[in-house]
Formats: sequence, C-alpha cells, structure tokens
Amino acid sequence: MKRPRIPGTTVGIVANPASGRDVRRLVARGSVFPIAEKCNMIVRLLAALGSTGVERTLIAPDRGGITERLRRATGIGALSELGTQAAFLDIPVEDGPIDTVHAIERMVALGVSVIVVLGGDGTQRLAARACGETPILALSTGTNNVFPEVREATIAGLAAGLVATGRVTTAEGTVRNKMLWVELKGGRQDMAVVDVSICSDVWVGARAVWHPESISQIFVAFAEADAIGLSSIAGLLHPVSRSEACGLRVDLAPLETARAILHAPIAPGLVAPVGIAAVSEFRPGVRQAVRLAQGVIALDGERELAFTAGDQVTVRLDRHGPLTIDVDKAMATAVRNGLFLSEGEIRFDEEGVVHEIGQVGATAGIPDHEGHTGVRGADSRRICHWRDTGVRPSVRW
Repeated sequence: MKRPRIPGTTVGIVANPASGRDVRRLVARGSVFPIAEKCNMIVRLLAALGSTGVERTLIAPDRGGITERLRRATGIGALSELGTQAAFLDIPVEDGPIDTVHAIERMVALGVSVIVVLGGDGTQRLAARACGETPILALSTGTNNVFPEVREATIAGLAAGLVATGRVTTAEGTVRNKMLWVELKGGRQDMAVVDVSICSDVWVGARAVWHPESISQIFVAFAEADAIGLSSIAGLLHPVSRSEACGLRVDLAPLETARAILHAPIAPGLVAPVGIAAVSEFRPGVRQAVRLAQGVIALDGERELAFTAGDQVTVRLDRHGPLTIDVDKAMATAVRNGLFLSEGEIRFDEEGVVHEIGQVGATAGIPDHEGHTGVRGADSRRICHWRDTGVRPSVRW
C-alpha cells in the first residue's frame, strides 16, 4: 500500500532513551532495551507512516543517543526515502522525564493527528497527562509494561497512519482508557494509567518499587492476569478489563497476618509472596482514602510523591482518560474497507463466500483439493471458493 501524501497530515514520535534501563536490571532480571533497537523501531514507523500518506513526522530530540543515530541515518538519505518528511522538533532538551511532557505539549500545539510514544508505563503516564484529546500509539520499550503494547512497529505504524490520515476514523481506530487521579490537600494532584501504590517508605529514593512488604495498598484502573509488575497482584486476584466501569483496590498485609498469600510476578524474573488482607472494586468518581498516615505514592510502579498525615490523600477512578490507537481494531476496519488494495474488487455472497477477485488472468495449473476449486482457461475471473471468517458481504474498493 503506497498512498500519496495528504497535505497537512502530521504525526509525532516521542521515544524515551532511558526506558528499559532502570534499577530493575540489578534487583530483578529485567532486560535492557537498547538505543539501536529504538532507532530501528522509529525507522520502521516512518516507513509505515509514509506508506499511508502521512506528509510529515515530527520526532522529539534527546541527548541519550536516539537523535544522533537518526541524524546519521538522515545524512545518508535513509529517512528521506521513507515517504514521510521526518524532522526533529525544535525544543530545548533537559535530559529528563520533563522532555517527554514538553515534546508532547508542543506536538499538540502544532496540531499533530497522532503521537507515537515509545517507553514503559512511566513514559506513557507522562504522555497521557499531556496529550489531551490527541490519540497516542503506546509502544512498549520499558520494563514493567502493562499500558503500552509489544507490537511490531511496522504494523503499529500502519494503524497510526490510517487514523492520522482519516482513512480510519477516530471512532473506528481508537479506544478510551481509564486513569487514576491521586489528590492531596491543597490542590496537589497527579495521575496514573495503570496503578497507584501506597508505600510505607518515608522518602522517594530509587523510583522503582520491587519490595512488596513496603506496600500498604494498590489501586488499579485495570488488572490483567498475564500482567507483569505491581498490577499483577490485582490481576491474579480479580482481573478487571480496560473497558470495565470499575477499578480494583487491594489492601496488603504482612505475610504472618495475611488472610491469603499470593505469589505474583512483580518484576521480570522476580516472583514474590504478597500478603493479602482485602480486595474490593471501586467505581468512577468515588474517592478512596488511603490507610497510611504518611508514606510515598508510586504511580505506575515508580515512587513520585511523599505525603504526611495532613495531606489527606485520596485516589479516584476517571473513565475519561487518553485515547489510544487500537491496532487490531484499526487494521480490521482497514481490511473491511479495502484500504490495502489499490485496484480490483472482491465480491461476497450473503454467507461470506468469495466469488470474484478482480481481473487476474489465466489460472491454469491451480490444483483441485477440498475447499479450493481450481479454475482453468476462460473462467479465469472466478479463481476460487473459500469460507471467509471475518469480512462480510459487499466489500468493494
């Protein structure tokens, strides 16, 4: 599929150079996600975006090695041949998490149609807070990745390009996510896209949380049984899907006094016993009070906020979170609408049986076997019969 550029269509790409490289490589068995592979993913994204007609792609600059590698690629003409005009965003770089926020705020101000975010849950949290109503494509390049997907960048880029160019509408190719708001007295607040953990630590320290004995409570927006990280504790007790109108609260306890003991994969290669005191669902808008008088709040697995008794910390579920590209949904819509074929037509009967595929020429030599009727000579337009399981009648392009 090679489409002409659609004037004014712009996609942003933000890649966190530090994702997949935190302390969990030392305390657990997390793998390292190298800079070279992040660059390769970006190049594959650019190729896919160019094939869908995206005119321009803006890439967030960094000091971690991604920008330098891509500039070298640009120097030998590799990026200029990918079909979309790639350029680096002109913003200052501070070499920290704030760079993600600044890049996405700038892209939103410039009117990009979609923002691709490469990173773990922490990076996606920053993106979700800054993106407003601009859809994001969340791709996993971190450690405990629950919110972003592990996807081949080419396929993900096709889905993002189809939505960005309007060939697949936002309603057809995105989903609305839940999020959690943490609110403290005096107006302080922050948010998480997966989980909020209330820890007994008295300082932030190393941001990653990997000691379950320090955790008092976990609040999750969604919890999957096959997840890694702190949300796996909830997912192995009572799974909650991304679309359900509720979250889950898990109260933890010391192993010796717990009502039940759960063994959960809280980090790559680290399965730990966790004491469970209580589990309960909670609804959107209902503020949940925390049990500890003071401690540290971890957002999506990373310590962010210290609090004391006077802060009156509450956690609230919000169903109006960020829009994300649903790759499966977008690609299925594109297939139904025939967006991957440049000419010809397929006709289906009412039972979804293929009867005709364009003008394909002679088909002599196609063998006959069960489920495939070979066609010879003059009847070359009707080349086969087979049952279709997904695409329904009257698909044309």
